[in-house]
Amino acid sequence: MLRYPKLILLLLLFAFTVKAQKPAPGLGEPVTVKQDTIFKLYASQGLFDPKERAQIVSKRISDIISRLDFNPDSLILKNDSAISTINYKSQLIMAVNNADAKFSELDRPQLAANYLNILKKHLGNVFENDSAKDIIISVLEAIAVVFVLLLLIWLVNRAFRWIKLKVLKAWESRIVKLEQQGAPVSYANRVLPLLTNSLRVVRLLVIILLVYLALPVAFLIFPWTKPIATQLLGYVINPVKSILLGILHYIPNLLTIAVIYLVTRYIVKLVKFIAGEIENGAITIKSFYPEWAKPTYNIVRVLLYAFMFVAIFPYLPGSDSKIFQGVTVFLGILFSLGSSSAISNMVAGLVITYMRPFKIGDRVKVGEITGDVVEKNLLITRIRTIKNEDITVPNSTILGGAVTNYTSSSKNLGLILHTSITIGYDAPWETIHRLLIDAALATEGILAEPKPFVLQTDLNDFNVTYQLNAYTKLSHKMAVMYSTLHQQIQDKFNEAGVEIMSPHYTALRDGNTIQIPDDYKPKDYQKPGFKVEKEGESLKVKAERQKLAKGN
Repeated sequence: MLRYPKLILLLLLFAFTVKAQKPAPGLGEPVTVKQDTIFKLYASQGLFDPKERAQIVSKRISDIISRLDFNPDSLILKNDSAISTINYKSQLIMAVNNADAKFSELDRPQLAANYLNILKKHLGNVFENDSAKDIIISVLEAIAVVFVLLLLIWLVNRAFRWIKLKVLKAWESRIVKLEQQGAPVSYANRVLPLLTNSLRVVRLLVIILLVYLALPVAFLIFPWTKPIATQLLGYVINPVKSILLGILHYIPNLLTIAVIYLVTRYIVKLVKFIAGEIENGAITIKSFYPEWAKPTYNIVRVLLYAFMFVAIFPYLPGSDSKIFQGVTVFLGILFSLGSSSAISNMVAGLVITYMRPFKIGDRVKVGEITGDVVEKNLLITRIRTIKNEDITVPNSTILGGAVTNYTSSSKNLGLILHTSITIGYDAPWETIHRLLIDAALATEGILAEPKPFVLQTDLNDFNVTYQLNAYTKLSHKMAVMYSTLHQQIQDKFNEAGVEIMSPHYTALRDGNTIQIPDDYKPKDYQKPGFKVEKEGESLKVKAERQKLAKGN
């Protein structure tokens, strides 16, 4: 009996090893379907331990039984030299290796076939027993979704009806206030339909959004419509996801743009501060006039912002797109073709700014237009005449013509007002000079120093042209001062009994009365008659002729 002790020992060791490899009760990881355990896995496979394997297989089984076209007979077994696989059509369900067979009394192909039979039997029962119940539950859930949708639509309609009533009430109270203030209400009545239609459109958009969001929820209830639900949700989620990811990826560029903008903005503020100090006289620069400060600041600001845009452009979303670049070129061409006159006016505005022919408030004459400059920018200059007419003149027109500035020298040198009259040769020129200068000094606004002066500008056929020149600092009162000066000239000459021969005419001094108003004539003045004497005529005839002339 003890003849073969080694053989007996080997048999006992083999029996112990086989017994040790059999799974102990309660060990192993369950593969579950609908919370029911159909079998357990004991061995690891690759990088997955038994628990992870069981979870993966359970998930795969749940996925295939939720499919509308599920058929347990489509489960197939494939045996290779190293592993056996159970597939549903072309989808892998689980793999059985040699390590799994060590925990069973069956070999690997037999164990895999056993798993296949268990799956077909159990999954067939689950599909047959639970399909009707699941469909009924799914239908009830879909009905609940529809009910919730109808409830939400009803609440939306009630909410917008309440908002509409509030808007109408507020609008009516506003119209009443406008009527009380005497303001026209026709415009308000035209705007009201726009508001109500806008509310109606917003309400329809909200309802459409609710319906669109309810459809995926309803489709997710039924397993066979889940792909449709996923597709519908993708129409909303994918664009939103793309936008959010685009914003997230764009944050570095956005920070770069923000830094460039902030640096440019503070540089512009610094330039503005310096320009303001120069304009106020706190900072002086040789050969740089204070009135140049503001336009120079505007030019520098435009250049800085243009440089900022050039620096920012590569960081803009879509800046490298051919479409974006093509649209930019197209807009540039349109701008260059359609703004030639505007560009010429802008260039002329810059030239005028640094030429300094006038400034705001100056009395100027541009062509036939005389008035005060009330506005000056890069494109136009606005002039207000003495008749309160605002005339807009393009800067290119000003640059291409002559501009007379009556104000620029009036405060320092004095503006010379000048007017001309014609006096007969019988009046002494010294008297005429004195009368004209007295008339100028009697005019309000005429300066006594420098003293007015007279120029004899022309010797006409029947009279002499005298030009009066007088200084003033009040260039903005030229029209009134000219009128007053002419009145004073008339008064002074009438008081002196000197006739103003304007307009030109001839007079026979032997018979015509003097050409001054009657108030300035002497009380004993008599109109002279014509004295025609003929040699040898009697004194009586001569007297009669004189009497006849006086009667006329």
